[in-house]
Amino acid sequence: MTDSPGPAPHTGSEPGPGGRTYAPPSDPTVLLDRVGASWTWLLGSAVATLIPGTLILVWPEETLHVLAVLLGLYLLVIGVFRFVSVFGHREQGNRFATLLIAVLYVLAGVLCLRHPMQTIAALSLILGIVWLVSGVLTAYTALAARDLPHRGFVLCGAAIGIIAGIVVLALPTESARALTRLLGLWMVLIGLVELAVAFAWRAALRRAVALTPRDPASPY
Repeated sequence: MTDSPGPAPHTGSEPGPGGRTYAPPSDPTVLLDRVGASWTWLLGSAVATLIPGTLILVWPEETLHVLAVLLGLYLLVIGVFRFVSVFGHREQGNRFATLLIAVLYVLAGVLCLRHPMQTIAALSLILGIVWLVSGVLTAYTALAARDLPHRGFVLCGAAIGIIAGIVVLALPTESARALTRLLGLWMVLIGLVELAVAFAWRAALRRAVALTPRDPASPY
């Protein structure tokens, strides 16, 4: 589920010429902020969602074991990306919400991989809960974050996740094949939305860098 790292990063913690402030490049806090706010994590999350979603759509008749492994790996990878993006949030409330999303994905991924022979209904229940809770928490962080660029994209991604969770949880499970295709379709849709958010976030970061005065003493 899409989760923007937070407001476009600012630079500066030490006074510089003309009253401007600059942070030393080696400051661990600044480095973590920059890593967490990088748009590449959003891009990686989109790719990690699109690939298994496409595979599930192309080969819906694959065994339940293969499906569980695909979904488990997808959830674990997204959980890792979400954990890294925690460092891009400055507000404690937003960091906590993003951390909850990361923990939720990791726990769900471990559950899928630990019991790979569970039913398609159980897998759908896991994904539905993850998408629903993640969507609600993402909407919260989007509304709470100050100066969040492209807030509309993030809220759209959150809404897609909430709808996907509700639909997957509400639909009957008589047809495993149909439910498998539904999971794949929602994963592709969520991946495309995350892809749009990633490129929108990249544009916002580039504008922020262009507007940030450079440190004359900095080699970069």
